[in-house]
Amino acid sequence: MLLDVSDLQKSFASAEGAVPVLRGIDLRLDAGETLALTGESGSGKSTLLHLVAGLDVPDAGRIVLNGTDVGRLGDKGRAALRRGTVGVVFQQFNLVPSLKVADNIALQARLAGRHDAAFSAGLAERLGLTSQLGKYPEQLSGGQQQRVAIARTLAARPQLVLADEPTGNLDEATADAVLAVMLELVRDTGAALLMVTHSERLAARLDRRAHLSHGRIE
Repeated sequence: MLLDVSDLQKSFASAEGAVPVLRGIDLRLDAGETLALTGESGSGKSTLLHLVAGLDVPDAGRIVLNGTDVGRLGDKGRAALRRGTVGVVFQQFNLVPSLKVADNIALQARLAGRHDAAFSAGLAERLGLTSQLGKYPEQLSGGQQQRVAIARTLAARPQLVLADEPTGNLDEATADAVLAVMLELVRDTGAALLMVTHSERLAARLDRRAHLSHGRIE
């Protein structure tokens, strides 16, 4: 088992007091497995991804990733986890504006010590980015920037890919093509994929589906 989430709980403060977002989440994911996480806006999907990625800490419960208890890690340990084990595709692209597309794609892999120029070039080709490699992010459309962000994550060949609406800025045909590349690379590298999506069509292409409602998985 690659990922084991048990009784995960998280609340956020408000003027009226603590607002529960996750109310005891249990979730398991094996290496090579793909899971679609669905649910209404505000149901806690992005919060769950952020906790698994070590971008936030839970109030209670455990997240064990590849044998490591994420909750016991400090800031440096969680940062190292994101460099070497977990790859995250955010709704925001988070590209480095001063770097060209080729360098943005290579950035995460370099930080992980796994940069492979040929592999990155192949990713760019499969995602339709070869002609954009010499450009800066501001010169790209939103859909192209999203594909660069996906390529950057996959270039590092993480064990777990967390994707928050990774095709939300793409048209239907491009979304299908990009998801196909993600699924193929996950299969080829033995990684797992946990993907938040509102698309029933895309969710149906993954191995399993978990629906999040009112802070619990149904």
